[in-house]
This record gives sequence, structure tokens and C-alpha cells, in this order.
Amino acid sequence: MKRLQVIKSSFTTPRLLLAAGLSGLALGAQAQSQPGKGRPRGTIQDAEIEVVKDRVNTLPEATRNFEKIRLAPPPKPTRQLTYTYPDFRLPATRLSPSVQVLTVAQEELEPLTGNYLKLGVGNYGSVYGRAHLHAVRNSQYSYGLDVRHNSSRTGPVDGQNSGASQTSAALTGEYYLGTAAVGAELNYAHDVYHFYGYDAARLAVSPDQAAIRQSFNRFGARAYARNRAPDAPLTYEVGVGFRHFGDHYDVSENNLLLDGKVGYALSETSRLTVDAQGSFISDQQPATFGGLISTATRKRNFFQVTPAYELRSKTGLSLTLGLTYGYSSDTLNHVSKSQLNPAVRVGYAVVPEKFQLYAGLGGAIQRVTRYDLSQENPWLAPSQTLADTHAGPTVYAGFTAAPVSGLELAARATYSRTKNLYFYRNNLDDLSKFDLVYDESAIGVFSLHTEALYSAAEKVRVGLKADYNKYSVKSLEYAFGRPAFIGTLYGTYNASNKLLLGATLYYYSPNYGVIHVNRDPAFSINAGQTNAVVDLSLRADYRITPKFSIFAMGNNLANRHYQRYLNYQSQGINAIGGLTYSF
Repeated sequence: MKRLQVIKSSFTTPRLLLAAGLSGLALGAQAQSQPGKGRPRGTIQDAEIEVVKDRVNTLPEATRNFEKIRLAPPPKPTRQLTYTYPDFRLPATRLSPSVQVLTVAQEELEPLTGNYLKLGVGNYGSVYGRAHLHAVRNSQYSYGLDVRHNSSRTGPVDGQNSGASQTSAALTGEYYLGTAAVGAELNYAHDVYHFYGYDAARLAVSPDQAAIRQSFNRFGARAYARNRAPDAPLTYEVGVGFRHFGDHYDVSENNLLLDGKVGYALSETSRLTVDAQGSFISDQQPATFGGLISTATRKRNFFQVTPAYELRSKTGLSLTLGLTYGYSSDTLNHVSKSQLNPAVRVGYAVVPEKFQLYAGLGGAIQRVTRYDLSQENPWLAPSQTLADTHAGPTVYAGFTAAPVSGLELAARATYSRTKNLYFYRNNLDDLSKFDLVYDESAIGVFSLHTEALYSAAEKVRVGLKADYNKYSVKSLEYAFGRPAFIGTLYGTYNASNKLLLGATLYYYSPNYGVIHVNRDPAFSINAGQTNAVVDLSLRADYRITPKFSIFAMGNNLANRHYQRYLNYQSQGINAIGGLTYSF
């Protein structure tokens, strides 16, 4: 008798096994009933079915992963900032404040979606316009165009003889390649001024406007590549640029620029850095040789590099150890062409993110160009000898603090021995123009810079910046053209969703120039002093619709006829009103 076993397991149903066994018996019986097999047809063989229930099929234990699935955090949304004043004060033709980088806080970021066109008119025949066009931020690229114009047909002296205008355009673009970015910048500016600092009382007839005209053309271009990942072991930014300057008197300057910054992290708290700049200038100006007018060309080369080791410990101590080597081909006053200075800085966070102290020892060569000087003092005489400033061993110390929410403070004191620091003194043959003059020896320069900034919920923003400078000149009688104290008090107030207000108050202490030159019988110079600069500017914007708003802004609302540079009187109250279209 044949036995058929049906095994019950944890994975098989008994009914299914029983059905399969019966089906097999039926098939076997059918096969035995077929002819040719030696068995009688229709005979059923004896069979016994045994069901085994105690067998269990076992499988190997599966490996389980208890680690949680890690999901990348969602990207942070771009912060939507309240509308701010990107061009708060009027472009100054009479007042050129010495702007310093804000050390206690970064300037507010303008939303790139805020494209706008502005047009305004005012007294003195003033015309003001601006076009601010930028792409919306994205992960692939960014670009923008900013065009500005400000002009006054007449000025404070002899009508159009003191008129001025400034026009500029800046185009920027950047393309992102993963953690890297490449970009380019283009800049162009055209400014027109007049040498109106003459003494009209001593002239029988006012000068012709064309005879006292001065104009500047400035062009700049730069291409660069940088690393967008600040936490990467290797960070860098390298660039190459070109600047051109030209004026109404056929003076020109062509400047090839190179720059690079590289940092490599040795660990979480230390890194190596290298900062380098290069400038190669070809300077041309008319010159007279033997009664013939020709062109004098001068080459001015400059290079400076600072390698350093930086340490940022978790205890609040920071340390920078490095050297700065600089080279300048300028040899004015027999200054050495090369210079080597330490680059040492020690900082300590007394209260992390609340109070930090720092001190250091440094020094560097500061590049001086016509491109920059024309923006600082537009009444320079055309023929000038430029020289780079050599700031020798420099000692500095300061602090930054954030004692309470919204309040930030900073102060810095610096003392250096400086050679070839330029000053602005009236030209001895034409007092309406200025010459660059230098002390023949090294002079001590003491500077004290302080800042305070308070902001509350993007509603109120108030700041104060003050600079005191002491120039211990030797061969010069005075620190011509450089005020000892400069102060700026500014604030903005978001009164409502439609009304925005702002104010700025400038103060410059008096500085010196030349008012008279006596050539007979003995040559002598009579120095004169300017009055203090007190300039109050106000601004208001009122939004009529989401796209249209009106604005009004004014300079020198105290109506003080001050002189930033001797013999150059400022405009009185200068007000402009206009319309803004946003899109």
C-alpha cells in the first residue's frame, strides 16, 4: 500500500495540500486504467493518506535597518525685506563725504524684484533720473543694470558757470556652475564740472563757460571667478580688469588690474590665506618741450601680496600671522619702491557675539589713481604728479559690541607713519584749481573711527559714524583739503505701508587752502580756512498705487553756503520732486 504524506507548515494551507493529494491519486488511477500497462482496466490501487501537522518550515532571520531615513531640509525662502532707499541722498557735486565700509552691520539687501524707473526735477534747473533693472534671483544666473543721472543747469556762482552733471551706468552679471560662479562687470561714467572757484570781485568780466569746463570719462570692466561655498576647504576669487580715465584736457590713464584671494582650510579652526593685487598704469598728459607741445607718458606699476595663517579657536581667540609685501615704481620724495610690513591681528570674544576686542600691527601701500581722485575732488588741475601712499608700520586696536537687541557699536584707533600721503592745495597760479602736494618726509597719522547703529523691526534705522584724523605734517603748513573731523547722522523711518521718511546730517570741520599768493618782493602764501560744513538732507516717498509713487528729496535744507574745498561755495537749498514707477 502506498502512503502519501501531506505536510502542514506555517506557510501552506492543509486544504490545499489535501486537494493536491487527491488530485494526484485520481491522475494515478487514470494512468493505471490505460491499456498496455499490465494492470486490469478500472482497478483502483490501495493508498493511505497521512497528514503531518507538527513540521514547521523555517527561514533565516532577515537583516533589519533601524537607521532613520534622512531627508534634506527644505531650502530657506528668500527674506522679503521692507522697501528701502537705494539712492537716498542726492549725488553730491559740492559735498564728497569720505565713505567708509560699515563695520558694525551689513547694508540691507535690496530685493532684486524691485525694478523701478525714477524721474524728478528741481530748482537750479536740476534733473534727476534713475533706472534700476535686475533679474529675479534664481539658482542659475543673475544680472542687473543701474543707470543714474543728476544735473544742475546752474549753480551758486555766475549761473551756468557753476553748473554740473553726473551720468553713470553699471552692468553686472553672474552665472552659477555648482559651487562656482563666473561673472563680469561693466561701468561707465561721464561727469561735467566747471572751475568756478575764481574771485568774481577781482575780474572785470566773468570767464567764458567753455574756458573753465572740465569733463571726465571713466570706463571699467572686470571678469572674475569665485567659489560660492564658504564652508568648502578651498575658497577663492580671482579677477582681471581694465580701467580707463580721460578728461577735457587730454589727460588719460589706462590701468590693467589683477586681483586674487585664496584660502585653504587646514582644520575646522585654522586656514591659510593669500591676498594679492596688481595694477599696471600707463599715464599720459600734454607737456611742453622747447616750445613744442607733446605727450608725456609715464608707467606706474604696483603689486602687493599678503600670505597669512589664520586661527579661530572655539575659546573665542582669533589670531592672524602674516606678512605684506608691496612694490610701487613711484619714486617721489625718494621713497623706497618696495615695502615689507607685518600682518598680525589678535582678537578675543569676551562675550561671544556680544563683545569682541582686537588689536594688530600692519601696513600697506595704497594705490592712487586719477580714476579715483576725479571722484573725490573734481577741481584738480590737469597736470599732476601722482604717487602711491606708503603706510608704514601701523598699530591699531578696537572693539565691536552688540549689548542689546538691535544695537551695534564699533570703534577703531589707528596710528601709522605714512609717506607720500596727498593733500589738496590751491594751485599757486590759478586758485580755482587744486594741486596734489606731499610732505617731504614721513608723517604721523592718527585716526579714530566710531560707529553706532540701531534698528528696530525693520521699522526704524538710525546710525552715527564719526571720524577724527590728526595729520602731523612737517614741511607743509597745514593738512590742506583734509578736515580733521567728519560726522554723519542718518536714519530711516517706515511710517506706514505707503509713507517712508529719511534724513541725513553731515558735518565737516573746517580745512585749509590758499587765498592769496604774494610774489613781490618775497614769495609768500596766505592760507585760508573754509567754514564748517553742516548739510541736512531729507527724503520722503509716498506710494500711490503698487506701481506708482511720488518722492521729494532735498539737500542743504539749513541753507548754509559752506565750502567743502576753499573757494568752492555750495548750492543753497536744493530740492527735487518726481515720480517712481515700479514693476
